[in-house]
Amino acid sequence: MARSIETMSVHAGEPRDKAHDSLVTPIILSTAYPFANTDELHRYFRGEHQRGEEYGRYGNPTQEVAEAKLAALDGGAAALLTSTGMSAIVTTLMAMVRPGMHLIITADSYRKTRVFVREFLVKFGIEHTSCEPSVDGIAAALRPNTRLIITESPTNPYLNCIDLEALAELARSKRIKTLIDATLATPYNLQPLSFGIDLVVHSATKYLGGHNDLMAGVVVGKSDTIQAIREHQGMVGSLASPFTAYMLIRGLKTFAVRMRHQNASGQRIAEFLEAHPKVDRVWYPGLPSHPAHLIAKKVMRGFGSLISFTIKGSLIDASRVVDACEIPYLAPSLGGPESLIEQPALMSYYDKSPEERQALGIRENLIRLSIGLESADDLVADLGQALDRL
Repeated sequence: MARSIETMSVHAGEPRDKAHDSLVTPIILSTAYPFANTDELHRYFRGEHQRGEEYGRYGNPTQEVAEAKLAALDGGAAALLTSTGMSAIVTTLMAMVRPGMHLIITADSYRKTRVFVREFLVKFGIEHTSCEPSVDGIAAALRPNTRLIITESPTNPYLNCIDLEALAELARSKRIKTLIDATLATPYNLQPLSFGIDLVVHSATKYLGGHNDLMAGVVVGKSDTIQAIREHQGMVGSLASPFTAYMLIRGLKTFAVRMRHQNASGQRIAEFLEAHPKVDRVWYPGLPSHPAHLIAKKVMRGFGSLISFTIKGSLIDASRVVDACEIPYLAPSLGGPESLIEQPALMSYYDKSPEERQALGIRENLIRLSIGLESADDLVADLGQALDRL
């Protein structure tokens, strides 16, 4: 029987009967899992006997439950849990690329992913092209040796969305794999695999964990592809701890409830900001003014709780607004119960000059707001008093 994402958040991946009759999935901290005898060992390695892994670097019972739940939420056959979102990207790419291969990455993908492709993979003879974040831009960047397309939807900080159905059709026609970072969307708002995308990656540190208290990443896709990535993970050791897996399972129990609240708050606060006389522009895919609004409506269930906006003023004026806010914390990250606010020019691009930031599309007066679980009324009032000080 098909289950809703609300029900799957609570029950998916977890057996009804758990160890010691526990209601919740227990934390298994063992580093090794003994065999009964050498006959069982022989049968295990011949594939004749099913049991858990023999060593903790290759898997863990608590991790396996978290992976099964994450795969179900994204509509995938299998998932691999990693130590961070970035380790999910790096482990996946290292397992998939080969010397002489060309890959395409859209220009507004996560900054560290672009750095990894541009500065690390190039050392191993992997070519790449950075292109405009659209299906037309990707099509124009194709080469005969293109084997992988990497993009993000929505993107950070301007929340661009890509037509995943058209992208998947293009990639299939050329026999090219597709990898989507859907951290900002979450499986609640977007399921890229349902459009024909091959792999979806999330920083589980954000909305999936949901409480600003763990770091993890996940990649979801077909079983054979995930198994190949898992074998690579077993070599590099980029695994999440059993305690992190337990905390992630715990956070996912309230995932759908949190997302409903954050979607509603995000829409309301984006509309408030767009109407405020001290705000110059707002980027939020739920607004008709957003360039990707029609695509977002086509592929997304909701539009999330990340909002970017520019104020009518300078970098210093934007800092005045940030400092005047009483509810959001000044911090990076997103997706937790606490609202967070920051200036990308200072938080993520402090090492760049104003001219370099401009070339990267990072405006000096840009503010990024991650809406948490507080009252939308309280956040609107707080943002209003901060903006009114300009």
